[in-house]
Parts: sequence; C-alpha cells; structure tokens
Amino acid sequence: MKNETKGKQLGKDYALIILGATLVALSYNMFLLPSKLAAGGISGVSTVLNEMFGWSPSVTQFLINAPIFVIGWLIMGKDFGFKTLVGTFWVPFIIGLTANIPYTITNPLLGAIYGAIVLGAGLGIVYRGGGSTGGTAAIAQVLKKATGLSSGYSQLAVDGIVVVSSIIVFNLELTLFALMCIYLTSKVIDKVQLQTTSSKLILIITENEANVQRMIREDLDRGLTKVRSVGGYSNQDKTMILCVAEQTEAVKLRNMLLTEEPTAFVVFLNASEILGRGFSLDKYYGQKL
Repeated sequence: MKNETKGKQLGKDYALIILGATLVALSYNMFLLPSKLAAGGISGVSTVLNEMFGWSPSVTQFLINAPIFVIGWLIMGKDFGFKTLVGTFWVPFIIGLTANIPYTITNPLLGAIYGAIVLGAGLGIVYRGGGSTGGTAAIAQVLKKATGLSSGYSQLAVDGIVVVSSIIVFNLELTLFALMCIYLTSKVIDKVQLQTTSSKLILIITENEANVQRMIREDLDRGLTKVRSVGGYSNQDKTMILCVAEQTEAVKLRNMLLTEEPTAFVVFLNASEILGRGFSLDKYYGQKL
C-alpha cells in the first residue's frame, strides 16, 4: 500500500514537471523570443545568440544544458536527479516542437507581462513536482561554492549577467522589460508554489475563551488551537485562540466578535497554503467526498 501511494505521488510529480516544462517552453516561443526579451537563464542566452547568429534556440538550449546538467549532477548529487533530467531536456524539446507556433506576441510590454505569468506558472508547477529545468541553477551553485555567496545572490548574479549583456545586442528599453519580466516571474512562482488562497489565519486573544470557542466550533464548524498567554500590560492570564477559516467564514467571525466580544484582540492574516483537515484533507475523519 505504501509503495502504491509512493508510486502515485511519483507519477503525479512527473506529470507536474512535464506540464510545467511545457508552459516554460510555450512562454519562450509565444512571448519572450518574439519580443526579444532575454529574461535571464539559458533561455535568455539562446535569445541573444538567436539574434546575433540566427542559431536555433532549442538546439542552443540543449547543447548548453547538457554540460550544465553534468556539472549540476556532480555538485548536487542525487538531489539533481531524474526529475531535473526530465525538466532540463523537455523544455528545449517542446521549444523545437512549437518553433513555428502561429500565436506570438511581439510587443515587449505584453511579452514581459504575459511571458512572466506563463513562465512563472510553468516554473512553479515544475518546482511543486520537485523538479527543475536545470540551466543557470547549476551555474549558480558553482558560483556559490566558489565565492561563498548565498543561493539567491548567486542566482541573481548569473541571471543579471545574461540580462545586462542583452544591452549589447538589443537596447536599454528591451533590457528593462526583461528585468521587469524576471521580477514578475519570481512573484508568480511564489504564488504557484504556495498555492496562495483566500484563507485567513485568525489570532484571537480573549478572556472569554468559552464564548469564542463556541462561535468557531458551532457557527463556523471549524477547529481551533488554544495557547495560554499572559498580557504584557495587564500581566493577566489570557487565552490566544488560533483558527484558520475561509474568507467568507472569517468575515462572519469578525462580525460576531465585534458584536459579542468587542474587547477581544483579533488579528487576521493571509494564509498562503493550508495543509490539514478541512483544507487539503477531508473535513471529518472517515468522510469520503
């Protein structure tokens, strides 16, 4: 049973990697290459080389990624793995397959915005599958080991070199659009990886825990956690109640608290991703939806 579950998860991971890598390739052929945006990474290098020498982006990315993958395997070992192998070479394969796609955007502003959305979504899906599209990630790891820089700064340095070098081939305006594309891509990746929802984490500090507990359990049908605390000003014993609820439930609870517990101290926080019963699992034990 355990092996069956593990096999299903592995199959799901590879499906996510293939889907995400396909979106990465489509973002390149539909938005980034036609708009002449060298938005970092090996795709940015292939865009510059395509403009300078007319080299095929799919072949260029394949030839560059092959030795980089070997370097990454040697440096990162098993963590690089077969998932990265799939992601690394699926992207140039789809780029070559869709090279003549009729739907393209040449406007650099639209290319930067929508290219970033599709690219970020694709990369986020690949990362959720535990994979990678290779490329400059391996180069960044080499730079990190050689210089002692953090992973973030190493990646920024490598992608930054690619983007800035595009000034020589294109112009400052296109380079600025490429920088905007990199920034938007990073935001979309975070959204997709964390599966940002409208759920709220609610922190309630109250002296009347029984009433607040009743509201959450009976009116919202949600679980809660109670944390004993001491007021920093009054030095009195209090209870902090933690609860996660959907947007509409949070609004309902807010109105009830304002009416019945106006002295309670309440904080509403955006919750990026919720794992557990009522969210990623069935709400009740034994329930089958």
